[in-house]
Amino acid sequence: MPSGTHQFEVQLPIDLIWNFIKEMDNWAPLVPGYITHTKLNDHQSTWEFYSETGLVSKHMNLLVDIQDWVEPTLVSFQLKGDKYNGRGRFQAESVGERTTKITGYLEINAIGTMASMKNTVLKSVIPKKTEEMAKAISMTLLENVR
Repeated sequence: MPSGTHQFEVQLPIDLIWNFIKEMDNWAPLVPGYITHTKLNDHQSTWEFYSETGLVSKHMNLLVDIQDWVEPTLVSFQLKGDKYNGRGRFQAESVGERTTKITGYLEINAIGTMASMKNTVLKSVIPKKTEEMAKAISMTLLENVR
């Protein structure tokens, strides 16, 4: 499956990171291509994205199903849609009193018609989008969380 991982350190304690990450409304808008999301319950939400890859652009709707909330270190989720599925996670590790290492992971797999061609494109896109999201979260944390 096409996937991407990005790690970064933030000069904030892990409890402040958790307070931000545990609330999807804080970081959902930072996902590349984000349009909107709607919470269905405490563990499920629907997300709408706009994806532009080379000459191809399209809207995607995904059901995000939170699998784990492990305070203060882990949020993991599964993604389900008509043409895509996958999973992802945010992991936090305290590496000092005021420093936290965050790892973001995202895996998306196209299904159905032309899946192999779409997955070939996703293999180059997903790592870049994962890094973009990680940088956006890092900047937002440093600017707004204190």
